[in-house]
Amino acid sequence: MPAVLIDTNVLVYAFDQNDAQRQERALGVLQQLQLSGAGRLSAQSLAEFFSACTRRLRPPLTDREALDQLERFSQAYRVLDLNAQVVLEAARGVRDHQLGYWDAQVWAMARLNQIQLVLSGDSSAGTTLEGVRFINPFTADFDPQAWT
Repeated sequence: MPAVLIDTNVLVYAFDQNDAQRQERALGVLQQLQLSGAGRLSAQSLAEFFSACTRRLRPPLTDREALDQLERFSQAYRVLDLNAQVVLEAARGVRDHQLGYWDAQVWAMARLNQIQLVLSGDSSAGTTLEGVRFINPFTADFDPQAWT
């Protein structure tokens, strides 16, 4: 299985007790990506996960619980570093593709690391930009076999 970049919302839904269907799907996707070794995370997604899970989830994770989960994610998936090149490429994604900055940064991380697939529930899902395809794993027609 080729590398797959996991967007923050997939991580967060794995802990969202208010949406059982998405939670179950997120947990299944994360497990499959861990078992296959294909899952990749950006440092950005780890930071966003901590913020979202300790502030926006109801009930929120405690800081300790969120930190423990960050450590688990860091051991389960290869984490890609954020650097100036990614920021510059993201800015180009905003300019050339009219993406919101944070979505552009996810796109740039995938593109610069030669990852052709991003799993995301964001608005960019369903598009392909310069060889990077965004798939929403929370849609009814999501097919895990279509990743390859």
